[in-house]
Amino acid sequence: MATPMELRCWGGDWGLPSVHAESLIVLAYAKFSGAKVTVSPIDWTWKTLTGTVPELVCGDTAVHEPTQILNFLRKQRFNADYELTSRQGADTMAYIALLEEKLRPALLHTFWVDAENYVNLTRPWFASRSPFPLNFLVPSRRSRAALSKILLTKGESPLHRITEVEGKIYSDAKECLNLLSYRLGNENYFFGSSPASLDAFVFGFVAPLLKAGLPSSPLQNHLRQLENLTHFCDNILAVFFSSSQPDPPPPVQETKDANLQKLTQLVNKESNLIEKMDDNLRSSPQHKPHRPDPKPSLANEKSSTSA
Repeated sequence: MATPMELRCWGGDWGLPSVHAESLIVLAYAKFSGAKVTVSPIDWTWKTLTGTVPELVCGDTAVHEPTQILNFLRKQRFNADYELTSRQGADTMAYIALLEEKLRPALLHTFWVDAENYVNLTRPWFASRSPFPLNFLVPSRRSRAALSKILLTKGESPLHRITEVEGKIYSDAKECLNLLSYRLGNENYFFGSSPASLDAFVFGFVAPLLKAGLPSSPLQNHLRQLENLTHFCDNILAVFFSSSQPDPPPPVQETKDANLQKLTQLVNKESNLIEKMDDNLRSSPQHKPHRPDPKPSLANEKSSTSA
């Protein structure tokens, strides 16, 4: 009997099984290869800060990073690349390297560095799915890590500041998307009629950019003009994830607000009931307070004495 496999990853939203690119790569490849994995979203747990996701747990073995997880699945005889030729295998490695070099920096900037997108979309999403006090730490920590990685990989001389790097990384990203669109052509997948590891990587990188409700993203607008890439993402979602996509958990703050609202309604209801009972008691004749007769006035006392 095969050892059960558990995949720990960020949860889904925006019509995606996961909003996290690396998690989405592994989820897609597991579907493509037929690997039976139990998906465990890490939302609301300490894993949001201290853990590395995606994480595949199989018995006593824990594997991180998409490339290592895919290699582990291949060793378990879940191989989506078994029909590829040596040339196609080399092309797969080349295009994955292209994605890492050209597209990843722009995605990091779009979601984690661009102020408008970060404030209105990325930070609220990750904060709402992390418990207090991690809801303050997780988004800011990931934002700083994204900025550092961009400057480390793209901030070579004479480009040292993020404002100087932006133009370069978005130009590279659009070029990368154009190359992917040209390579895909009119096919559903990059190599024949079945999806392989390259399809998983492209889907993981491109789908969040396509589906997220970004307030500001020229790169998203450029992607939506490449109809074959948008169809590529929609096709994978329809074929492999349409019936298995879990509902996203409710945000933490909304849950707290709902509980507070229910408690407030209960208190108000009890207060109204007590007040109504008091009104009934006050209006009941049996409970009217007894008032003694008023004392006779001084004039009455004199008249009665003279009589």
